[in-house]
This record gives sequence, C-alpha cells and structure tokens, in this order.
Amino acid sequence: MAKKIVMAADAAPAGGPYSHAVIAGDTVYLAGACPVLPDGTWVRGSFEEQARATFTNLRKVAEAAGSSLSDAVKVGVYLRDFADFPKMNEIYVEFFGTENLPVRTTIPVALNGFDIEVDAILYTGQ
Repeated sequence: MAKKIVMAADAAPAGGPYSHAVIAGDTVYLAGACPVLPDGTWVRGSFEEQARATFTNLRKVAEAAGSSLSDAVKVGVYLRDFADFPKMNEIYVEFFGTENLPVRTTIPVALNGFDIEVDAILYTGQ
C-alpha cells in the first residue's frame, strides 16, 4: 500500500519537517493543527479565536486530502489550560456537530505559544 502526502495550500504552513496529512489506504492521518493563519501569522487572540483558527486549519487539511471532518474517527485535543475545556467543547460542536461523533482524547499539555492544538484520524472507506 502506497501512502500519499498531502499539503494544504490554504492552511497554516507546516511548522517543521512534516506533512499536513498522510493518506494510507482508506485512512487519513492529520498532523496537529495550531492557530496559525495561511501566511504563517500566529493567532494571538482569545482562546475562542485560537480554537476556531485551529479547527479551521484542521478542516482545510481534511478537505485537501479529499475528505472532511465528518469522516473523523479519532480526534486528539491538547489544551494549555484545562479550564478552556468547556469553551473548546462549544467550538468543537461547530466543526463536528452533535451526532455520529468521533472518539476523542483531551489532555492538558505545555504548548509552545498556543492555547490549543488538535490532530485527527479520518476514515474514508465504506
């Protein structure tokens, strides 16, 4: 099985030597998305602004891979401050809806300059 590398031109640039996504068979692995604009500018606003920018980047990468967030089977959310968990949940629903939700892990971590990072695994098969 060959893997296909995906770089999304309209998402934040990769912050290092990695791909935005890798397609392997019917599975798409999305790298961690952060609150960075496509021109490389960091979103320094409120948690809500950072979260929406992060989920928007994740969505753009999923779409560049020919998929969508509705295909997500596993999502990882990493928060600098776990007190932002309720706000994250509200914004999460804007991007993932309330039905047929993927499994999710949310953990507090020491992020370098951001309040949130999110990655996902998508399944595009039948």
